[in-house]
Amino acid sequence: MTQSPTKPRSRWSPWSVHGDGRSVRPGDVVHPDERLSWPRTLGIGAQHVVAMFGATFTVPLITGFPPATTLFFSGIGTLLFLLITGNRLPSYLGSSFAFIAPVLASKAGGDLGPALGGIVVAGVALALVGLVVQLAGSRWIDALMPPVVTGAIVALIGLNLAPVAWDGGGAGTGVKAQPLIAVVTLVAILLTTVAFRGFLARLSILIGVVVGWVLAAALGELDPAAVTGLREAAWVGLPQFHTPEFSLRAIVLVIPVILVLIAENAGHVKAVAAMTGRNLDRDMGRALMGDGLATVLAGSAGGSGTTTYAENIGVMAATRVYSTAAYWVAGGAAVLLGLSPKFGALILTVPAGVLGGATTALYGLIAILGARIWIENRVDFHDPINLMTAAIAVIIGAANYTLTAGDLSFNGIALGTAAALVSYHGMRLIARLRGTTPATRQGPDAEL
Repeated sequence: MTQSPTKPRSRWSPWSVHGDGRSVRPGDVVHPDERLSWPRTLGIGAQHVVAMFGATFTVPLITGFPPATTLFFSGIGTLLFLLITGNRLPSYLGSSFAFIAPVLASKAGGDLGPALGGIVVAGVALALVGLVVQLAGSRWIDALMPPVVTGAIVALIGLNLAPVAWDGGGAGTGVKAQPLIAVVTLVAILLTTVAFRGFLARLSILIGVVVGWVLAAALGELDPAAVTGLREAAWVGLPQFHTPEFSLRAIVLVIPVILVLIAENAGHVKAVAAMTGRNLDRDMGRALMGDGLATVLAGSAGGSGTTTYAENIGVMAATRVYSTAAYWVAGGAAVLLGLSPKFGALILTVPAGVLGGATTALYGLIAILGARIWIENRVDFHDPINLMTAAIAVIIGAANYTLTAGDLSFNGIALGTAAALVSYHGMRLIARLRGTTPATRQGPDAEL
């Protein structure tokens, strides 16, 4: 079907009005440089806020970061990302789950400073990778991290986090602390996923958390100190800022996360390109730079590291509206919510059992996403190189192998990531030199 005509953009606006601005005809899409009427754009922007909210606020709850600060910088980061990508790449930058395990490991005595320092350095590294990609192209990323490696890294992160869901990494802040509330939260998530359709089904984590919170409140299981803090918090005010401290141990723990961020950003760019029918490879470097700088900004003041959000891709797929105008609305709304201490205090009242139930699903989804990467890219596990690469990396991450060298400590995510890269490329090189590479393989990594 022919795309609906657009009204010419004004000299003051980067967006043309799509069609009549009121509807999207079957077969049409609203491109990034288009928009619907402003009331409809505001509504779609609000959907993006709701879609990102469940995952974005869960990360600071688990890591102990100030929720309002994290939300504030996710909004700021989204606006910065849109500027750096020239309004061509619709995306919301929410809290990255890849940072959870290294952040928890690097928080010595509960001090956020070293973890924030690691986040800042990871952001700088990601921005530098983006600069290289922008200058040299993105093909080397595919060569460095073929799907078997990317899938293994994502899967081992989810499995590495499993103990955090059970007992908060030993802090008693998971399922073990409040098993009944955790089970009810998890059941609510499952029922929401299948009982509702479309957009509501995408809010299963958020709805499950709300159900668990209400049950905990009814049973008198909310933390009295958190409830007091909620009552006393102001409606409007600046978020709570923290200063980073740069520790070599924390940096070593956090820096491997950039491999996951590279994969997530690359996947986001390719997904949006496929849905809009536009080649966005030229924006890959800008996307990495945008995410990297947003992560630097967040880590510099107390927020969690960011990444492009798959949840918001779901909203775009459902609405067929890829307008970056909606993301400006979403980013602005997140900034405003972050300026409400009352809102941040409300998030801090979420009890341990609710977190345990929600993270049981979330961490499992991360692990399964790794398997999904293998399936969608048709990774050939008849090839022993692929098989051994995935097997070794996943076990190292799941068991949280730890290597200590002096004051440095390398956890399961860092070691598993290194194992995936070294195993794959090392075995592939030796097989080529010895002539033992399987003659026939299937999948996109067959030529590597």
